[in-house]
This record gives sequence, C-alpha cells and structure tokens, in this order.
Amino acid sequence: PLTTLSTPSFATQSSSTSLEATRRESLSSIFTTSAATLATLTTLSTPAFAAREPRPEYLTEPTEAFKESERQRDEFRRNQLLLKKKFTSLLDRLTFESTTEAELVTDLDQLRALVIETGGLPLGIKKDEMVKIIRAKKAKGFWPTNVEISYQGLTREIAYQQSPNREKDTANPL
Repeated sequence: PLTTLSTPSFATQSSSTSLEATRRESLSSIFTTSAATLATLTTLSTPAFAAREPRPEYLTEPTEAFKESERQRDEFRRNQLLLKKKFTSLLDRLTFESTTEAELVTDLDQLRALVIETGGLPLGIKKDEMVKIIRAKKAKGFWPTNVEISYQGLTREIAYQQSPNREKDTANPL
C-alpha cells in the first residue's frame, strides 16, 4: 500500500515539473522573440526628428505683404480713434452742455447720423456704455417727448447697424 501511494505523488510531481519546464521555455521564447523584434525595429526605423521636414527659417526682414497689412491696421486704428473722438465729443456735449430741448434733439440726431455714417460704433465705445451715459442725462430731469423720440431712433439705428442681418436677400420673397 505504501508503494501505491508514492507512485501517484511521483506522477503528479513529474507532470508538474514538465509543466513548469514548458512554461519556462515558452516564456523565455516569448521574451527572446520580443527582444529580437524590438532590436530589429529600433535599428531599421529612423528617429522621429529625422523624418520631419526641416523647420523654416525666420525672415530677417518683413515681407511686403506684411508691411502692407501693418499699414492697413495702423490706418484702421487711427480712423477708429478719430471716430471715437467725434463720438465722445458729441456725448460730452449732450451730457454736460445741452440743456434745451432743441440742443438735446440736435445732439441725439447728430449721434444717429454719425452712427449711420460710420456703419456702427467705433472700437472702444460700446452700446451699453453709451446708453448708460444718455440714461443718466435722462434721469437728471428734463427729457421732453421729442428728445425721447430722437433717443429711441438712435438706439434703433445702433441696433440696426450692429445687426448681422443688415444685408437683405433680394432673391428671397419672404
């Protein structure tokens, strides 16, 4: 009975050693093949920086197109500053100097004409800021009906000039 007990344990022991041997062999073969593949890939492939095109060199002098666009930007800024100066002078006159109905209506109508002429407000002047200034003048007291009509016309014109839907589609009947 003792020999029969030792035989099965020996059989399981030899089968486990053979399994371990096959596992070891397979793992070592996997590692060697992956290492060999990695070695061939690194020697065959070119580095990432060599595959790129060379970086363009920076110009020492600006191009003519750049100079022209800079000139146009400067001209636009100067024009916007001049327009802003006109708007602020009219707003100052409306706020501090105008006291009669005729003066207030004239100032608001001139502001509206300036908005039409320039196609909107210049850079640096926002509709909300201008409306706050005019409403502050309105809150001080004297604000007749004709002045209110001119003010409403000014706000409508600003909204129209700033609207993205200004251009009419003549082909569309609606």
